[in-house]
Formats: sequence, structure tokens, C-alpha cells
Amino acid sequence: MELTFLGTSSAVPSKYRNHPSVALKAFGEIILFDCGEGTQRQLTNVKISPMKIDKIFISHLHGDHILGLPGLIQSMGFRGRDSENPLHIYGPIGIKNIKKAIFELGHFFVDFPVIIHEIENTGMTTNIIFENDEYAVECIKTHHNINNLSYSIYEKKKPRFLREKAIELGVKPGPDFGKLHNGHSVEIGDNIIKPEEVLGTPRSGSKIVYSGDTIHCEEMINLAKDADILIHESTYKDKDIDKTVNNAHSTASQAAKIAKEANVSQLILTHISTRYTSIDDLKQEAIEIFENTEIAYDYLNLEI
Repeated sequence: MELTFLGTSSAVPSKYRNHPSVALKAFGEIILFDCGEGTQRQLTNVKISPMKIDKIFISHLHGDHILGLPGLIQSMGFRGRDSENPLHIYGPIGIKNIKKAIFELGHFFVDFPVIIHEIENTGMTTNIIFENDEYAVECIKTHHNINNLSYSIYEKKKPRFLREKAIELGVKPGPDFGKLHNGHSVEIGDNIIKPEEVLGTPRSGSKIVYSGDTIHCEEMINLAKDADILIHESTYKDKDIDKTVNNAHSTASQAAKIAKEANVSQLILTHISTRYTSIDDLKQEAIEIFENTEIAYDYLNLEI
């Protein structure tokens, strides 16, 4: 799994920070979290092809998180993305209207399906919004001044295959090993060998959580529980706590409290206000509460 931060600013971009977007390379896919203005150019700079993007998860409908969608979709069409390669976009109620607006914006043509998944979530519990054999994506409504969804993506890691145990039971190396590791019983002579006989204990895979815009809240803590990486907005410093309250954002120290309470392994701060020319204080406020904290910058790349 590989994370690339395409944009790390808040509402207004700066010379050094683009509007919010994070790309995840994993499971043979490229997945985006949010798509701020300029995202397709940022993708070019890190040599990620937009043609390979399968899914985009939108946290909320403020412009700094969605205004990259029109250009990205139009460019995909211009470059010949075909009907065999649908683009799935997930987001809060209202995102179907965003698709309608995009397709009425200027004159262009696309030959691929843009499939919108509007998500309803009350914040009472998480929703699994996508799941296959390799990974699952959950979301929960968190607290911003409009409907905001925070996302968790986690790997479904198979139990370790006990090769020697399988051989002892008469299973020969080959296709039957794969069947058992994938959860299917195999017949060996008169015996049925079940997967649980040759698999180790369950293993937890990697888990990444993305906050979108939110204040400190219990819902965010629940979603981020035991995550390997929590990507959390950190728009303000503590001295600007009044702006945090008025605009429903988080300070660095509030994000750090969530990381600590959720027992995450690493905290990455993003969505940094352009009012700050130095981020040293921002990082220090977080580290005093949660030591393993980094502040994202555009083009930051992390292997997980």
C-alpha cells in the first residue's frame, strides 16, 4: 500500500499546498480521497495516471474537496477511457447533483460510466460501503458545518497457510494449497481437509483512516480505532481555537487527542490553513499529545 498526498491546504490553495486530495495505490487499484481543484495536475507531477483511478471517496461538498472532479472526468474522456472502465464516486447526499452539474459544465464527451454512490449515515454507527475479498471501506458521519463523511479502508489479510501441517494431512503442494488458503475444503482420498485445519490464527491487515473536515468527536475516535495511519485535518493552531469552533474544524492538538484515544500507530496532519507560514508550532502542539505525528506536504509519499 502506498499513500501520496496530492494536496494538503485548506479552503484556499497556496504556492506550496494544493487543495485536498490523497491517492492510495493498493489492491491493484488507485483510489482517491477527495478531489480538490488542481488534482489532475498534481497526479501528473507524481506520475500517477488518472486513467487508472477506480474509485473516488468524497468527504463533503465544499468546493475545496470537489472542484477537481469536472476537469479530471473530462480529461479521462478526452484520453479515451472506455465503457469497460467505470469510475465509481462515493459521497454524501447531494453528490448526484454534483454529477449533474459536472455533465452540464461545458461541452465534452465521455464514453465510460460515472457511477455515483450516495451514502446515508446518521453517525450512530459505521457503514460498510464497499467490500470484496481483499479490502473493505467503511464510513461514518462526523461533525462539520455540512454533512461530512470520514472513511476507513482496511485490508483483509488471510491467515498464514501452515504448509507443513497441510503436507502431514496428505495435501500435495499445488492447486489444493491455494484452494485451502482461499477457504475451500479439498478431498484427499477418503478424507475432507478443511481450511481451518491448515490455517493459522486470523491476522489484521493494514488500516488507513481519512477524516475529511471535522471537529473532535466520538465518531471519529470509533472509526479510527487501532488504525495504522490516521490522516486528520488540522486547520488551526490552539491559539485560533475560536475559529475552530466557528468553522467546525480541528486544531493539531485535537487531532492528536483523537489519535491517542483511538490507539492509532501514526498521525498525519493535513488541511493546513494558509494563514500559517511556519508549521513547526502546529506539529509541536500535536507531538506533546501524540508523539508519532507528521505534517503532510504536497507529494509526500508513504509506504505502508
